Amino acid sequence: MKKLLVLSALAISCIACKKETKQTNPVTTETSTTSEKLATITKVAEFTGQQVTGVSVSQAGRVFVNFPRWRPTVKHSVTEVVNGESIPFPNESWNSWTPDTPLTDTTFVAVQSVVVSQNELFVVDTRNPFFKGVLSNPKLFVFNLENDSLTQTYTLPNDVFFKDSYINDVRIDRKNKVAYFTDSGHAGLLILNLENGTFKRVLTDHFSTTAETDHLTINGKQWVNTVHSDGIALNQIDDTLYFHALTGYTLYAVSTAVLINGTTEDIEAAVEVVDRTAAPDGMIFDQFGNLYYADLENNAILKRDLNGKTTTIAKGDMVRWADTFSIYNGDLYYTNSRINDITGPIPTMTFQVNKLAITE
Repeated sequence: MKKLLVLSALAISCIACKKETKQTNPVTTETSTTSEKLATITKVAEFTGQQVTGVSVSQAGRVFVNFPRWRPTVKHSVTEVVNGESIPFPNESWNSWTPDTPLTDTTFVAVQSVVVSQNELFVVDTRNPFFKGVLSNPKLFVFNLENDSLTQTYTLPNDVFFKDSYINDVRIDRKNKVAYFTDSGHAGLLILNLENGTFKRVLTDHFSTTAETDHLTINGKQWVNTVHSDGIALNQIDDTLYFHALTGYTLYAVSTAVLINGTTEDIEAAVEVVDRTAAPDGMIFDQFGNLYYADLENNAILKRDLNGKTTTIAKGDMVRWADTFSIYNGDLYYTNSRINDITGPIPTMTFQVNKLAITE
């Protein structure tokens, strides 16, 4: 068995697993050269003392963000950014939970991700506040953005999560009517049938979902943690799900048809090694099949095209742990969660949602 790493809720984006992981050398990514034109970055919103991780933009241009409950000072779990202001979504009541109040199906507890798909907002509630273990079954809440009302609640059954699970991110596959999740606390993927509400868990503790190292090196300093399957991106052109450990340097993929219909053995056999990459958090495909992902160790955002060519599209002080991506109207939106910068209380620290223009 492998040793348990000490977790710090002040410095991690996902819970560490209880297994020692294979050490690998970091990938040396190419910094931008004169032939690579860096995009102009625009600040969309800024939050003081509130660490933002997720962002998603609707077809109507509505911007939604979430703040994970990693510390007691979280004011709201989910908000909408309106004219630069952070408005609780769908209302104050949904964002009113505190550790001394009961768990209900009408309050957010520990939200890690928000994703808009076809005018619905999907909210991933880990039910694991402060990384102290899952308090109750994690949930996926679905809101209709026509009237901001709750339309569906999916509750994970006991057989698809563990006490140390941290259900990290989700991608919605409308073509197959399923949702895919990463578990960064206890390595693995989950698949939800959106029609009948059934879940299944796959690739648990598999090499493709398990972290490769116990640290990253950012700005010359080691950020020590072991974070498993975290980044996730759905390529709807080739019907393939791509995924990546946060502390790792290998991008994996598996066919959605196999994920949905295959046996455990089929799925494990179908996993493909796509590429050696930088260590990412946020990942997303555009409509043309280009993959955008964070390069955490170099404060950068990279683009991998259909031919596998990788270029740096953004780099510098305005890219500080690009946690989550969303694409709207030709712009790539991302959050700066600054996870590696945090060493104590954060009342004066600022966290941003930024955007930059992307092209085919």
